[in-house]
Amino acid sequence: MNPGLTGQTVLVLGATGYLGRHICTAFAATGARVIRVSRGAHREGGFASDGESRDVVSDTVRLDLATASSAELARLCLDHRARVVVNAVGAVWEGTEDEMTELNAKLVERLTDAVATLPHRPRLIQLGSTHEYAPAGPDDFIDEDWPPAPATPYGRTKLAGTRTVVRGVQEREVDGIVLRVSVTCGPGAPPGSLPGTVAANLAAGHDVLRLAPLLAHRDVVDVRDVAEAVVAASRIPASAIADAGAVVNIGRGETVPIRELVDLMITCSGRSVLVQEEQTTQASRSDTLWQRLDVSRARRLLGWAPRRILADSVRDLLAAAGVPASEVSQAPNSATANGRGKDPK
Repeated sequence: MNPGLTGQTVLVLGATGYLGRHICTAFAATGARVIRVSRGAHREGGFASDGESRDVVSDTVRLDLATASSAELARLCLDHRARVVVNAVGAVWEGTEDEMTELNAKLVERLTDAVATLPHRPRLIQLGSTHEYAPAGPDDFIDEDWPPAPATPYGRTKLAGTRTVVRGVQEREVDGIVLRVSVTCGPGAPPGSLPGTVAANLAAGHDVLRLAPLLAHRDVVDVRDVAEAVVAASRIPASAIADAGAVVNIGRGETVPIRELVDLMITCSGRSVLVQEEQTTQASRSDTLWQRLDVSRARRLLGWAPRRILADSVRDLLAAAGVPASEVSQAPNSATANGRGKDPK
């Protein structure tokens, strides 16, 4: 594939979602023609690198991806002469297990079947999740060979999607790659995520935050860095993917105590807020208390590395969520991390 993207067509499935919107913005900045595909597609604002809302000028296609057939998806690629197809679709924690199976697994099967039939195959970029991995300890770096053993329906259905794409690469000559993305933070974080929940409460002026116990340590990456990784994955030769493996971790390579992430958000808001950790009957997203990624493959294969510190992610998230500008204090100059975090390779 030509490293230049100017004038080339990029289809982004799930373009109105959190990741999808940032991916559209990142590709538009390269000069690519972005086709935004979703059930409710319309002209919608994106986010610039500084977190400010921007209009993303792109074509749109309204398509119910939960029901679209392989033939419809193949026709979509052909009609737009797609050079890159990004699957940013996914049912997350609020969805039912059936919804997760449909969007996280079965859609990927139909999409992989579709691109496998095309005479000129586009680069297929599937967004996976680090929730696909088995639990790890505080001294572990999780590389792409870490055993998959997801404990939740979300993790299991995302793993099914990953395996579909990998089989397509190995057995059907699909030009594909899976980016296993860690926890994201940044402007536009959805209310169902912890950063989005905290930001919404701070924007609403709540004095008390009631959250589930904040025990976990997670690898937290800026959503705009993830979007840049997707662009990088569109540029590399197919032979490099085959040689290195079709799965690539995308994270910071550091662990952040989730309690410290919440405290950082409160500090950056400039407000005095009490955090109350409460047990909940809601199903846990993961029983894993520690997760830290080895992102050395991303550095070698994609030429990518995370650029934004956590404090910047938090500041821009709060600004985009509507925390009054006068209340957003100057963020600390370094990320809140526990020191267990540098990539060893």
